[in-house]
Amino acid sequence: MTETSPNPKFTPPVVESNVDQQALIKQLRRKEGSWVEWGQACATLQKCGKNSQEIFEDTGFEPVQQNQVIVASQVYHSMVKGEASEKVRSHFWQKGSDILYELRILTQPLRVAAAGLILEYNLDADEARNIARALKDFSLSGGMPEGFSTDAGDMVAYYFAKLARQQKDIQERSRLIAKGLKFVKSTAARSQLEQLLTDFTVSYPKTAPRLPVYRLEESEELPCIVPVAGRFPLNKEDWQAVPLCEAIEPFGIIKFNGGGAWLALPGWQVVRNSEDPVVILCQSDQLPTPLPGQVEEVVAVIDRAGRTWQADSYFLVEIEGQLELQWLRTNPKRLC
Repeated sequence: MTETSPNPKFTPPVVESNVDQQALIKQLRRKEGSWVEWGQACATLQKCGKNSQEIFEDTGFEPVQQNQVIVASQVYHSMVKGEASEKVRSHFWQKGSDILYELRILTQPLRVAAAGLILEYNLDADEARNIARALKDFSLSGGMPEGFSTDAGDMVAYYFAKLARQQKDIQERSRLIAKGLKFVKSTAARSQLEQLLTDFTVSYPKTAPRLPVYRLEESEELPCIVPVAGRFPLNKEDWQAVPLCEAIEPFGIIKFNGGGAWLALPGWQVVRNSEDPVVILCQSDQLPTPLPGQVEEVVAVIDRAGRTWQADSYFLVEIEGQLELQWLRTNPKRLC
């Protein structure tokens, strides 16, 4: 990697029709500049119409590596916008795409906090993944836990304290408490952790409900959707006004020249009982509980009218303008 100075005014590339793709390919092939710029270059080439396999053949960047630097560069950019310190920006400009990739699940302020903590303790990607989980878990806790502050170190300490309370094995419990004490910042939070050394009460965690999965056994079970021209008598104008429909596989989604699309689903009870069902397409590994087996495209049906929190349900929540399907242990302040 060619060393370059960190750019505090880093901004994502503006994709134009006259992008010099060959220059970007050359940059990637020679690994010139920072990995952040590699992520920008890969993203630009994809927006110009190249798929990940073509980029791999042209540059040697494998698809998984492309995804890592693209996502991590977006995280880096959000940290710059979030006014991360010069020390943090300088460090991660040079290295750490695997670490910043783990912070993709966090909001902008938490990314900045996590990056500072990771740099302070010189953590690797595996440890960064735990930090990200801890901060996200704290942000979804529904309130400020007693004795803990919003300092990133206290957030991580709370996460390990919660895991320790759920652990019956004394040795494992002690290990988790020690991890929490490593990151704790406030005196009150430290006291909370130290109490666990003598309080062996086990707090059993709530378990996520079973994610209901429905599959069609036969392709014939998937109904067809046909546009309706009206009722006889019809004139030529009525007939020609029928929108052109095209079914998109594998689920037979219908698009037409108007402003919408429809998907035909079997009359499962869970669908019939929904007041305002809305479909979102996603990959099976994007679900809160990834499905076993090969990753495939699935349909998630969300009842838009279901805005009352229930412990045995999953909810669509908004995080920095993006929607995610999550199970919430406690009642949040508001739902999407």
